[in-house]
Amino acid sequence: MAADTARMRHAGAVYRRSLGAYLRSMAEYPADFWIMAIAGSLWQILLFAFLSVLFANVNAIDGWGYHEMLVLAGFLATSWSSTALFWDGIWDTGKMVVEGDMDYRLTRPAPVLLQVASKHLGMQVFGEMTLGLAMIAIGWVGAGLGLAAVPVGIFLLACAAVIQASLLTIANAANFWMKGRTPVIAFMLTELQNEAMRFPLTIFPIAVRLVLTFGLPLAFASFVPAQILTGRLDPWWLLAPPIAAAACAAIAVWVFKAGVRAYDSAGH
Repeated sequence: MAADTARMRHAGAVYRRSLGAYLRSMAEYPADFWIMAIAGSLWQILLFAFLSVLFANVNAIDGWGYHEMLVLAGFLATSWSSTALFWDGIWDTGKMVVEGDMDYRLTRPAPVLLQVASKHLGMQVFGEMTLGLAMIAIGWVGAGLGLAAVPVGIFLLACAAVIQASLLTIANAANFWMKGRTPVIAFMLTELQNEAMRFPLTIFPIAVRLVLTFGLPLAFASFVPAQILTGRLDPWWLLAPPIAAAACAAIAVWVFKAGVRAYDSAGH
């Protein structure tokens, strides 16, 4: 038990130092930081504007009003952007496999997954997350959600972030077998989120809803939490997001470890 605790502390220290080193390097180029932060906020501003224009012409989308849609969109934006803050290095998995940089990670006494994920963070995250939290806050107040629901919202947001990071890990781990620099599967996952998950899943056919809830559980990162907070689902549904997060995390670790075992270095 003591040995396991020591290993976990060491892994956490490696993760913190790696991210800290990248943050210090970012501080050397403040102009780059602000350019990326502003660029990252543009998509969320466009989404905010789209919802505002849309609801200026319609009263609801399948029963979801303007402020409830802001909660949904804010959850999606914040949970997804959190991966760029804590887990952005995972996007380099394919590049590291092709270039042989994974060899260096394998020789260090720390979990390979944590080393890869903490390789860098996305500077665009600060703009994206700020706008995402703003949408949640505006939607929260407008939908009449009280302060008593804030702890529940934070808990659901944490579960959503774990789910997003886990699915992103699985998608990028595919490059261990695909042997390509470009994370094609991860890009497909991103596009799927941008196109499908910004609307209530109830507007889609039942087959799509089942796939996005139980097959590829993106619904637990935005739609289900928004339903719980707005009272559309019974309280016992609070058990579902942490179960989904734990399952996704376990599968992600297993898939990445399988990829590491299949890795044969760039020279082979």
